[in-house]
Amino acid sequence: MISLSSFTLPDAGDEDSFVDSVKRTCFNTFYPFLIFPKMELEELEFEPITIFYGGNGTGKSTLLNVIAEKLKLTRNAVFNKTNFFDDYISFCDATITVAIPAESRIITSDDVFDYILDIRNLNNGIHNKRDELFEEYIDNKYSDFQFRTMDDYEKLKAVNKSRSKSMSRYVKSELNDNISEYSNGESAFKFFTEKIKENALYLLDEPENSLSPKRQIELMQYIEDSVRFFNCQFIISTHSPFLLSMKNVKIYNLDKKPVETSKWTELENVRTYFEFFKRHKNEFKN
Repeated sequence: MISLSSFTLPDAGDEDSFVDSVKRTCFNTFYPFLIFPKMELEELEFEPITIFYGGNGTGKSTLLNVIAEKLKLTRNAVFNKTNFFDDYISFCDATITVAIPAESRIITSDDVFDYILDIRNLNNGIHNKRDELFEEYIDNKYSDFQFRTMDDYEKLKAVNKSRSKSMSRYVKSELNDNISEYSNGESAFKFFTEKIKENALYLLDEPENSLSPKRQIELMQYIEDSVRFFNCQFIISTHSPFLLSMKNVKIYNLDKKPVETSKWTELENVRTYFEFFKRHKNEFKN
């Protein structure tokens, strides 16, 4: 499914006219104006999976943010929305072939980081509670408590429960299995599987951050399956050779002036990996 088929950015004339109209103000930057004309980038056409590739500062994240704001996609993390961002958006145009599903969203590295941090904080709280339960277990199991009145009933239940279970089983039952023992990479991958639903458009800003190569391959397969079986569309900014190698992907190479589409095997970042491993190939032989 393709919801967004194309996106048009303001041309050089529109940008120059706007900047000239505000030059006498106190602003010393007109971001996101004046970025893409020098790259001769005015129109983007999309496939089920489209990737923006390029070095730092080439505008990959800016493009995603511009598209997300124009389409009014759901987002969590804040971004660098300058005084001129809304003006820039007004010059843009999107061609929609299917109504953008309500579940569509932009997912950034900050979203993933916040999610990992939330899990870490949750686990820290649970671990503190676990330490308290260890002490409670020992206190109850070896106390000389005696039941005298109904006011002692809850304490009696706790003592009996401690005496009937091992320490680990007691603590686990009291925590109700709430501890989530995930690595950062596992948590990051879990975030994507929770947020990516069927029949929606997703903008992913460098999703490989916090993911090991193995997890990047799993995310690659998850994205491909989401397109093939669940009618999703993806627009992604990435350097990851694994994500760049996805099937039937359209790659805009923002390192080229003018911007052009490229095969993943032609990209500088991928070629660097290839040349490095080629030089060391004998070290991998048994």
